[in-house]
Amino acid sequence: MKILVVDDERLLVKGIKFNLENEGYQIDAAYDGVEAVELARSGSYDLIILDVMMPELDGLEACMRIREFSTVPIIMLTARGEDMDKVIGFDYGADDYITKPFNILELKARIRALLRRSALVSSKTGTSITVGNITIDTLKRMAMKRDSPVELTVKEFDVFELLAKNPGRVFSRENLLNIVWGYEYQGDIRTVDVHIRRLREKLEENPAEPEHVMTKWGVGYYIRG
Repeated sequence: MKILVVDDERLLVKGIKFNLENEGYQIDAAYDGVEAVELARSGSYDLIILDVMMPELDGLEACMRIREFSTVPIIMLTARGEDMDKVIGFDYGADDYITKPFNILELKARIRALLRRSALVSSKTGTSITVGNITIDTLKRMAMKRDSPVELTVKEFDVFELLAKNPGRVFSRENLLNIVWGYEYQGDIRTVDVHIRRLREKLEENPAEPEHVMTKWGVGYYIRG
């Protein structure tokens, strides 16, 4: 697996690189947001670790630009632990979030969890699922709306795929967090709401009055069957 590590703290990058290479990963390094976007565009990465506070281009902006052409899993690093920062990170397309200082074992666990879920989904037999004017290919992990491609992040695709495979079944936020992000995930439950909102913005004709990705008030979310 090939991972891009991006942080302006060179000693931190060196430490992460050393530990991950010992686990058998191939590691590339970058030290600012501009370089991160360039490498992400030219390289074929299985995962990106991206710091928030960086020169030239901050991590949030870099994440948003990467999302314009790639759905590679992204873990954001930050020295700040406020919930709103995490929500903003997910809103920009991040798949996971870890606050500095962190235990390298936790970072490794989060990397394994993201790569494992991506690999499991990719290994499934390819099928198309259609919901109204939305079609997803579960093998190619592609989404189409009225025959036009829609770029979904890894987690956005995973959430929609789960709901689409179970039309009419209501999933609570806790269910979605556990199934899509994994039981070891320690993030805020509002992460689910952020991803549902982004799915509606990308897939619904009118996000304010969704026709497909529905809310069961006080319970959770479902696809209208």
